[in-house]
Amino acid sequence: MGAGAPHGAGGRVRDTGGLRASLAGLTTRGRSFLAAGAAAAVCAYVLGQSQLLRVGLLLVVLPLLCVLALHLTRHRVTGSRLLTPLRVPAGGEARVRLRLENVSRMPTGLLMLQDRVPYVLGPRPRFVLDRVEAGGRREVSYRVRSDLRGRYPLGPLQLRLTDPFGLVELTRSFSSYDTLTVVPRTQPLPPVRMTGEAGGYGDGSRRSLALSGEDDVIPRGYRRGDDLRRVHWRSTARYGELMVRREEQPQRSKATVLLDTRDLAYEGAGPDSAFEWAVSAAASTLLHVLEQGFSARLLTDTGDSVPGDGAGGFSSGGQESAEAAGLMMDTLAIVGHSAGEGLSGAYEALRGGPGLGSPGGDGLLIAFFGDLDDVQTEMAARMRQRSAGAVAFVLDSAAWTGEPSRVEERLRRLRDAGWTALAVPPGAAFGELWRQAGSAPLGTGTSGGRG
Repeated sequence: MGAGAPHGAGGRVRDTGGLRASLAGLTTRGRSFLAAGAAAAVCAYVLGQSQLLRVGLLLVVLPLLCVLALHLTRHRVTGSRLLTPLRVPAGGEARVRLRLENVSRMPTGLLMLQDRVPYVLGPRPRFVLDRVEAGGRREVSYRVRSDLRGRYPLGPLQLRLTDPFGLVELTRSFSSYDTLTVVPRTQPLPPVRMTGEAGGYGDGSRRSLALSGEDDVIPRGYRRGDDLRRVHWRSTARYGELMVRREEQPQRSKATVLLDTRDLAYEGAGPDSAFEWAVSAAASTLLHVLEQGFSARLLTDTGDSVPGDGAGGFSSGGQESAEAAGLMMDTLAIVGHSAGEGLSGAYEALRGGPGLGSPGGDGLLIAFFGDLDDVQTEMAARMRQRSAGAVAFVLDSAAWTGEPSRVEERLRRLRDAGWTALAVPPGAAFGELWRQAGSAPLGTGTSGGRG
């Protein structure tokens, strides 16, 4: 067996299984030749027919010669797989390039290349290569596509070697895998103004000024490129290293996207289900608020937070925002239903978070709820007290399955608590709902549109 190769790098396949392993590669045709040859030889001995003996020997020797030829050739082949891109939205395509190189001094015979892919990505790709000369290289490609989000392994790559007569077939495998991540579909959202944002719609225009005055200044260590005129000499003498005054620091608006994943809160399954709509809408919201300069986090009903490495689980700016967006999309690619029955985990996480953990905080809460009973509606209503602004999109799973709607009473209770609450009917266009949420007065909402 050959050693595996990482993404974009080569691994080698070498026939090192020994002659016994090569004999085990006899096909049905090859075994039939051996059986027929042995039977002919026995009959020739019993009947005393020398001509029949020659035929029997030919039928026995031919498959053995093919085994020996494949064994002695010792194909040494390197292979690589290049997957682009590594992350695609549901319904998008990724391209897989396979490269095969013969690094031995002898040409190969007929080769069949096969890559293992999950059935949801399409049929298993197979390629036939007639002959690869010594030092030669061949490249083939195929495309994969999935309407279902998730993480899908590609590989291992398999190489099948055959002789011209089809009597022997040897299969060798690489051990490397690549992983295709299919994230939820997202859509661009209009830049509306939501209650609870800092001035400038998340552009960081609200500033927290460093304390002024020689006694109250908050210094930091000198960094290369700092203006020497900002050196704070008293702190430098105290700490024994160059210290500079802090400049005023932007206070980034915070946004929490809450996704209700409770299994009992949704009915139906598949790409067009209410739960998949909620996951896609949450992904669109996260990308939007990050693009608008927010520090964002993804929170589920269990209280789990993504990315979870900053203060309160919020992402920071710059490069970290891009990394946080990738991490959140990867999480949403595999998020499933939780077994929980309530929203207490999310409530506790919001109560303990900075910005959202105190009345008057500048955090924006955007929630995607499934079905809510009286207890969970009351729990969601109390979440509003922990944020400066809150928008709720409530999916009435009954309506999505064709049953009478039962969401209006829940919406009324949320609006009374200060939420901007909107119902999500089947086929609703999230971009239009987002626009309605931005234009609705505090504590109101509409039933949503269809798209």
